[in-house]
Amino acid sequence: MGELRLSRADARRIAVRAQHLDEPRPTDVLDVVRRLGAVQVDLTAAVAPSADLVCWSRLGRDYELGDLDDLFQQRVVVELRGFLRPAEDIALYRAEMQAWPGAEPLRDWQMDVAEWVSANDECRLDILDQLESEAPLAARQLPDSCVVPWRSTGWTNNKNTQRMLDFMEARGEVAVASREGRERQWDLAARVYPDGGAVPTVPLDEALTERARRRLAALGVARAKAVESYGEPHDVGPVGEVAVVEGLRGEWRVDPTQLDRLGEPFRGRTVLLSPLDRLVFDRKRMTELFDYDYQLEMYKPVAKRRWGYWAMPILQGDRLVGKLDATADLAAGALRVTAVHEDEPWSTAQRRAVDHEVADLAAWLGLSLAH
Repeated sequence: MGELRLSRADARRIAVRAQHLDEPRPTDVLDVVRRLGAVQVDLTAAVAPSADLVCWSRLGRDYELGDLDDLFQQRVVVELRGFLRPAEDIALYRAEMQAWPGAEPLRDWQMDVAEWVSANDECRLDILDQLESEAPLAARQLPDSCVVPWRSTGWTNNKNTQRMLDFMEARGEVAVASREGRERQWDLAARVYPDGGAVPTVPLDEALTERARRRLAALGVARAKAVESYGEPHDVGPVGEVAVVEGLRGEWRVDPTQLDRLGEPFRGRTVLLSPLDRLVFDRKRMTELFDYDYQLEMYKPVAKRRWGYWAMPILQGDRLVGKLDATADLAAGALRVTAVHEDEPWSTAQRRAVDHEVADLAAWLGLSLAH
């Protein structure tokens, strides 16, 4: 078999189709979560929480605010490592939890973390005891009996209880049970995740391969290797079909199911995306495939922002063509549109399609549209 070569347009269309951002739209939110595999939790609500925007971008008005939270409360969807995932997928993480802090040989940071948890084992046990009797509880309600403080160069310095919970989540001991406002409420993992007896543990090597296969199915096309990211990787390892993408260096991996669809007509649409949407979250892949200039600017000083605090990427067909700078002003009952940035001049039809989506966004949020 000869070398598989993809045009940049084919690669983009594979990515868009895999993410359920083409026509026809999906109709079921649980199917969307299962297809995407992981939906990032971020409570920034300049427009709406990111996870809700991700679902709305795909389902449109078939998705109502709160539908995803309903699935979470029903334990059909669970949170792990800052992502909402199908509950049944926990079976693919149990072996890794049991092998915490990782398979040998351990990296230096893994050994440091293991030593810190071991030194503070009394705190870990205290947290388990309190959750056993009083859960769900926020981190601030749990004991800090650490004898060795957590030290970092960033925002986690001295946040002993929160860091312990993070590592206990990675070990499969605790899980996020609910949220009150912006605070995660914790419980014992055995009371949140599906019964391990009903959903048996998948062996580690098999689980890692299956997670990579599902990740590739969600992305459509991805690098075999990429920069490490916490929570959900960008790379897919050796799964899928090897391909070369026109004009791009190196080797790509493609979901075989998407290759089978290349001969089908591509039916794109206009979509407003969360800045954390999986289509654009791997900024390197986004730049390579879509030639799109974008950064999330919420942490930049106002004077240095080009597109806005929570500028939403705009997809049309298989191209990213601009950004929407908008804010939900709940007190005034309005979606305030500060700017619609065109990367290149749009046609009248393009502008109408974007205007239609912005109006739909306002209607979905139950807000009037204000320019």
